[in-house]
Amino acid sequence: MATIEQDVVQHHENEFPPVLEITEGASLRLQSMMKERNLEGYGLRVFVSGGGCSGLQYGMTFDNEERFGDTVWNAHGLRIMVDPISARYLMGATISYQQENMLAGAFKIDNPNAVSSCGCGHSFRTRDQQGADDEYDGYSGGGGCCSGH
Repeated sequence: MATIEQDVVQHHENEFPPVLEITEGASLRLQSMMKERNLEGYGLRVFVSGGGCSGLQYGMTFDNEERFGDTVWNAHGLRIMVDPISARYLMGATISYQQENMLAGAFKIDNPNAVSSCGCGHSFRTRDQQGADDEYDGYSGGGGCCSGH
């Protein structure tokens, strides 16, 4: 387990760089959500799991338990945890929060490792998957894919 401060860059032999970036707006929104739910001592766990229209899907949950192998760091006051398998797919990604109006907003993950994603942006495919999946037809988007989620 490695703990890293994103706001203050310090490099030590047994520390790892943050897996992904999170904008200040996204961090503040997530901290507000945790406060609303009385989740004292929790952080954000970001992960990748199999599924979705494109093969892999993003997940985020509030978690208060660091697990063996997690990369853990703080970004704008928010503790972030990523397991080692998910880190492979999320390296270099950015999480932002887009406030569409007073009532609606959404988190968005921009991932440089994704070579394609579904129309909703919740699932993606990597270059490694593309080469290993004989049934992959090159489809890289489209509407309506989230209706079944």
